Order: sequence, then C-alpha cells, then structure tokens
Amino acid sequence: MNKLINTTAYLFTLLSGLFLSAWGAQAASLVEITNFGDNPSNLPMHLYVPDSLAENAPILLAVHYCHGDGPEFYRGSRYAAMADEYGYIVVYPSANSSDMCFDVASPQALIRDGGSDPVSIMSMIDYVKQNYEVDSERVFVTGVSSGAMMTNVMIGLYPDVFKAGVAFAGVPFACFATTDGSTWNSECANGNIAKTPEAWGDLVRNAYPGYTGPRPRLQLWHGTNDETLNYNNFNEAIKQWTNVHGVSQTAAYTDSPESGITRTRYGGTGEDAPIEALSMDGVSHNLPVDYAAAVRYFGLDTSVSSSSSSSSSSSTSSSSSSSVSSSSSSSSSSDECVDLCKWYQDDPRPLCLNQDSGWGWESGQSCVGRSTCESQSDGDGGVISSCANSSSVSSSSSSSSSSSSSLSSSSSSSSSSSSSSSSSSSSSSSNSSSSSVTGGLQCDWYGTLTPLCENQSTGWGWENEQNCIGETTCEGQSGDGGIVGGSSSSSSSSVSSSSSSSSNSSASVCNWYGTEYPMCQQTQSGWGWENQQSCISESTCNSQ
Repeated sequence: MNKLINTTAYLFTLLSGLFLSAWGAQAASLVEITNFGDNPSNLPMHLYVPDSLAENAPILLAVHYCHGDGPEFYRGSRYAAMADEYGYIVVYPSANSSDMCFDVASPQALIRDGGSDPVSIMSMIDYVKQNYEVDSERVFVTGVSSGAMMTNVMIGLYPDVFKAGVAFAGVPFACFATTDGSTWNSECANGNIAKTPEAWGDLVRNAYPGYTGPRPRLQLWHGTNDETLNYNNFNEAIKQWTNVHGVSQTAAYTDSPESGITRTRYGGTGEDAPIEALSMDGVSHNLPVDYAAAVRYFGLDTSVSSSSSSSSSSSTSSSSSSSVSSSSSSSSSSDECVDLCKWYQDDPRPLCLNQDSGWGWESGQSCVGRSTCESQSDGDGGVISSCANSSSVSSSSSSSSSSSSSLSSSSSSSSSSSSSSSSSSSSSSSNSSSSSVTGGLQCDWYGTLTPLCENQSTGWGWENEQNCIGETTCEGQSGDGGIVGGSSSSSSSSVSSSSSSSSNSSASVCNWYGTEYPMCQQTQSGWGWENQQSCISESTCNSQ
C-alpha cells in the first residue's frame, strides 16, 4: 500500500528538502473547515478558495491516495495553483483510516447516502454550495489510486451532483466491495475480478435505484505495468462505464497522442465523449499524474482547452496529458507566449506544469515550481513571459517540449548521453570552483562541497554570484553529508574535478522509458541532484 502515491507528490517530497518551499507566494491559503455537516467517518476537510474567485465558481473535489492526506495532496498537486488562475474552489478531504485510504469497500460506502466516507465528502460539497456563490452544475471530482477509486464511487452514487470525473490508477465502482469489514480486496487489486458489462453496470445502477438522469463523463488513466492495482481493472472500468452510459464497448476513436500513450474514446469521437481512456505503456502504479489535463478535461482551463480543441482533430495531436507542453513547443512558429522562470542569474528555465513548489522533472528536462520561482528573495528573478525574453529564450529552450529527448540548454539535467551535461551545469560548476570559499563553512551535499547561504537557512539560493544551500536543508539530508569546516579553493577545485570525472563516466546510466539519465551515486530512491545535475536512483530505475 505504500506504493499508492502519485509520482508527482513523490518527487515533490524528495525535492522539498532540497529546494526552497514557498507557499507564502500564494496570497490565499489552505483552510481546515470543521462542523461542515453530517460526517459519519469524521473526515477532516480542507478548502482552498483563491483570492480571485470566478463568478459562479466551479467546485473541484481532489481526493488523495493511500498514506496521504488533503494538505499533502494540496502541496503535491497543482490544483490550487491553477485555481489561482482560473478561479475555481478546491475541496481536499482526508481519509481517517489507519492506512489513510478511503472507504470504497463497505456496504455503507456503496449505496447512496448509506453512510461512511461518501456521505462525509458530500457534506463538504454541500458546505461549499451553502457558503459560496458557485455553479452547482459544474462540480467535478478527481483522484489518484485510493482517490481514483473514490472518484468512481462518487460519480456512481451522486450522478446528479458531479458533472465529470478523472481517475488516475483506480478500479471500477464496487470492485473493492467487501462484507467482512476489511478495506482491501486482493482479488480486485490483482485484477482477478471480471464481469460482463451489464453486471458491472448493475452495480452502479443499484447504488442509486430509480435514477434515470444523465451520467457524469469519465476520464480514466492507467499504467500497463501497475503492480498495485492491476491493469485489468482499467479494461473492466471501461466495460462498466460504457454500459452505464449505454454506449458501445467498441472504441469510436483511437489515437496515440504521445509516445507510449493510447487514447480511446467511447460513445463519441470528440472531447465530449462520455468515456475517455488513456493507457500508459510500461508505466507502473506510480504513474505521472497530469493535473493540468484533468483541469482541462473539466473545462476549467478555457485557454488550454481551446488550444487542445484546435489540435484534437489530428490523430497525432497532443493529448490531454501533453497539450500544455506541446502548445509551448509549438509557440516558436506562432505568437503564443509561455511563462518561464528567471532563476536568479541563470537563463530562463521551464516552469513545472504538474507541481507548484520545488524543482521537478517534466518532459525530459528540469523545471521550477511557480511558487518556488516567485519566492526568490533578491535579484531580478521570477516568473517571466517568453514573448518578452525571446532572445534569451531561444538559447535556453524556454518551452516544455513534449519530446522527452529535448533538453533545455539552461537546464541542470544531463542530456540523453550520460557524458554530457547542460551548459548551465557546466557554468555552475566552473563558477563554484573559481569562487573559493575560504575560512567559511560549506555543505557536504551527498559528496559535493557547496557554499552555505549566509542569508537564508532553507532551500537553495544565489549569493556572491554562485549557488548556495541553506544550513537547515544541508543538515536535513540523509547519509553522511552535512556542514563541514572552511576549506580553501583547492577543495572546491577537487569538487569540480570529481564532478567532471563523474559526469564523463558512462558506466552508470538509467534507460528511463527510452531516455538515458545519469544514475545517482548517493540517492537511494527516486530522483536526486548530484554533480550539478538531476539523476535517478538505481532502485527507481529498476522499478520500471
């Protein structure tokens, strides 16, 4: 069950101790709501209301994975950041079980108004409707893993409330059903439950007897190598919801919007098809969650939605998971502007689409979270427009290319060849070695000596014309690293030499779904930052 966590939140957790986390950049904040109504499961509720609320604002219910909670999902996803831009309200429920999974198994949870978690969650939606001017016809739900299961449950129990749902790595409605009080159904998780479309559909119809109104649209995402919730559940969910909608189980439209993803639509060929399913070849349960795609599917992001619509007629067009990135890469031939991050004195870097804080890895290159970019304490750094910086953008690969092999020249990641690193990495390394840090303290950052910041205690900064690391962040690393005594320029030179020899080694390379990245020497799991470039740990590489 520890694997029930989405990749973006996982990467964020790994990197949050490494880079500056700056939630204060958002004027609005996450608020816990108590006494919001009938709450049989005693679930905590958190609410994010942007300062610029749209007229008749939509509501987005964002449901977390097992071993998580609402505040963590708020921090690890981009729903709140996009709410600042598009003016919708986000509701974050938190599970209250020992494993922090939602109840999608008990008889009470699988009948409308039967009790348990769904009733508590519906009370949260009702609270928002009663206290804010919202559009009751535009209520949406999305979730990852356990949250994806709950997405299926909520649109099954309350089809008159939710307009659409997006489920990342879930199971069909009632697939997890148990009668012995347990919350885990191994037969379903292992993909051993198969039913006819009619039988699956009856489970949904019987949960709200007599309902004959419209059913919510549903977008499904699943990796073919899901080791936690078997890929068979993806196909069973398609059988279930096509039957509920009364449409054919034969796809009306199929394309491959990007390498490794097959998209099928049922009951229609356009973006308004009742069911849209995206199969991710070779991807595990920790699938890369595209939060922007979910917002676009719900129609909450009108500018991206119109861009996606204009390209959807071509079978080679960008998918809902990549149209934001591809519109950026295509801007070189149009007048479209994209936001970038001016990171202290470096060239502009891509902004992350799927995380708001810290540094990430998207579309084959490093990126900066918007709030982290905006948090820079000095200099001219911050979010900028590519249109206003076209000259520097052209040399720093400003757009987030949909090709995983396209790397920004200003990115501090390595290229697909393990022996070459980005120009920014080289520049940073030479900067560090030429600027001796004598008589002061340094940070042994997983084997690499880095100057300590004088004016900030956490994250990474820019002081004295070079990168530095906060004392708290340095001491927070695992392993043997930490603060070391002052050293001369010779030690800095040895760091540069060590970095150079490491980057020229071709022995440790990870083939990550067709693209090569350097293997971490110190980081034990996930993605790391070593020798002035992003790297991937051996255990994560082998988990593909």
